[in-house]
Amino acid sequence: MKKYCSIINILSLAFACLIAAGCTTGPGAATAPPPNSGHVIVNRVANFGSDLSLVISVDGKDVGSFTEGRNYDGYLPAGQHVIVARVNPNPGGKRPGRKTLMVQAGQTYSYTAAWSGQSLVLVRNRGQTVPTY
Repeated sequence: MKKYCSIINILSLAFACLIAAGCTTGPGAATAPPPNSGHVIVNRVANFGSDLSLVISVDGKDVGSFTEGRNYDGYLPAGQHVIVARVNPNPGGKRPGRKTLMVQAGQTYSYTAAWSGQSLVLVRNRGQTVPTY
């Protein structure tokens, strides 16, 4: 009886893994952008710092904290938004970077958070506004 239960548990686990592997809701899954929105991407510069996080906020609300190899990639409704990039931890009192952005539906806005002296700046990447859909 014990051997039978072990086989059932192993088969159940195998089926659960197969189902999870077939799901398309994970990272990289294709999803439709929200209606009347623009795509906003903020990358970390290569020399940002390995033990520092890039914290992004939009309109005063934190939307994520991004460690090495991670970037903000989201959609914002059309209209004016303020994007702020700051560092965490911030023992040296480095100033955050700030951009006011007028988002248009169907456009992509791409920035890189980089250092400029004691401040973070959001540098616009070339080809900033291109249709996303």
